Amino acid sequence: MVKCTSCGTNILAKNNFVKFKCPNCGKVEIVRCSQCKALSNKYECSNCKFIGP
Repeated sequence: MVKCTSCGTNILAKNNFVKFKCPNCGKVEIVRCSQCKALSNKYECSNCKFIGP
């Protein structure tokens, strides 16, 4: 099961989401649902602890 890094919502239940590598370390895949992206909710990389909007 894939979950939103920001809110923990099951991504497979959502139609719109984005996946990208951490902009700081490039090692962890960040997944964000469209709602968290639109609200600029923060996420944290589990590897380097980078926090992004």
